[in-house]
Amino acid sequence: MNEIGGQERGDRDEAIAPRRMTALDRPEALRLLATTSLGRVVFRQGALPAVRPVNHVVDGDDIVVGLHEGATLASLDAPAPGSAVVVAYEADAIDPDTHLGWSVVVTGYARVIDDRDTLDRCARTIRPWAAGTMKAALLIRSDLVAGFRLGPEPRAPGAPGPGKGRTARFPDPRGSARPEAGGGTLE
Repeated sequence: MNEIGGQERGDRDEAIAPRRMTALDRPEALRLLATTSLGRVVFRQGALPAVRPVNHVVDGDDIVVGLHEGATLASLDAPAPGSAVVVAYEADAIDPDTHLGWSVVVTGYARVIDDRDTLDRCARTIRPWAAGTMKAALLIRSDLVAGFRLGPEPRAPGAPGPGKGRTARFPDPRGSARPEAGGGTLE
């Protein structure tokens, strides 16, 4: 860490190196989605898009989100009672330092479920963030599943690694352009 709390240049080289984005197939995307419990549901609130962070479980190919009393999601704008609305659900696990990881987006029809058997099963598997009773669950059908993995970009044999390129000198903000006096480098 440098004196103002940021990472040193050498520490960041690997984090800012180019990443390869690889598409995930449906089974792998759903498998990864099941490894985390945190995601974001995108829905329509009035005429505008809204996003809420929620926790979930994957049940087969469906995503289930528990809804507590007063939850905004419990009042989804369905055209008729018992009908479904289109939502998107996104979850990821991307390391903030290395930028390696994955992201999955599921788009599908969601409906509010309030039958006691489903709620009891959900209550045993969903770990809520806030205290309160689960009054309903949101079941999101995974009609469209898209995902990608971010991995390191392979280098050609003999190619320089990150930060091993040209060097440029920048003047020191304190007035000296000498590297030993604090001049910066562009690598």
